[in-house]
Amino acid sequence: MLLRVLGSAAGGGSPQWNCGCPVCAAVRSRAGLARTQSSVAVSADRRRWFLINASPDLRTQIEAFPGLHPHDDRTTPLEAVLLTDAELDHTLGLLLLREARALRLYATATVRKTLSDGSGILRTLERYCPVEWRAVHPGTDLALADGLSCRAFDVPTTKRDRFGAGVDHGRVVGYRLTDERSRGTLVYLPGVQSLTPALRVEIEGCECLLIDGTCWRDDELVRLGLARKTSREMGHLPIDGPDGSLAQLPSLGVRRTIFVHMNNTNPILLEDAPERRTLEESGTEVAMDGLEVQV
Repeated sequence: MLLRVLGSAAGGGSPQWNCGCPVCAAVRSRAGLARTQSSVAVSADRRRWFLINASPDLRTQIEAFPGLHPHDDRTTPLEAVLLTDAELDHTLGLLLLREARALRLYATATVRKTLSDGSGILRTLERYCPVEWRAVHPGTDLALADGLSCRAFDVPTTKRDRFGAGVDHGRVVGYRLTDERSRGTLVYLPGVQSLTPALRVEIEGCECLLIDGTCWRDDELVRLGLARKTSREMGHLPIDGPDGSLAQLPSLGVRRTIFVHMNNTNPILLEDAPERRTLEESGTEVAMDGLEVQV
């Protein structure tokens, strides 16, 4: 199984167009790598690819990866798109796929309803191309292609905007992907508010974990005067702190851990930042666009 990181930043990318924070300023001055918005592609045979989330930067990401380039007759290696939630950062790219002859979309019933009734993205897309919806049921194994399967799992969150009150099951999911031949496992978890016991069960023992790295500190955006909410209040577990993800990860028995979905304010985006050195000394990694992971 091969996973390609198409975009490694959170919503807005890095640098974010309207942000002049120290990290964005450093990236603009080429002291750090620019990054597009979060999405990955997964394949078991390097011929058929499955996207997990479709970011607003999807066209640029496809052009940057020859594995997703179309053939002469307009057929494409893109088999389907799997969604972790209905966030605009993860779904606006679906509209960029409207020229497809048909599009297969994997999502929970809750996400599908939000895309149809809330943002209207799905209804708009269906006006341009046929959409084949495949239901995702958290906790149930799902065969994607010969040699590749996945299991979605619920990711608890108190985040309510864009999802509707009173809805919990299937609002946000992560995916545990398995190569049926090698039995290699990979977990993709770009948004997580708390590493609950149930989530630990899904993560434990996987060969590679790609996990939410939105903010370094819980009060990162508050300190910068860019928001009033903390990282946790926005639905993201911070990396640093006694109960941050970095302190909890060693107990999960994961061979390789990679942070993804970094906010444009996160200092780990800069290679010479002390926070980045802290991660490297812990044995964890920071994703960049184009990173490939094989399990």
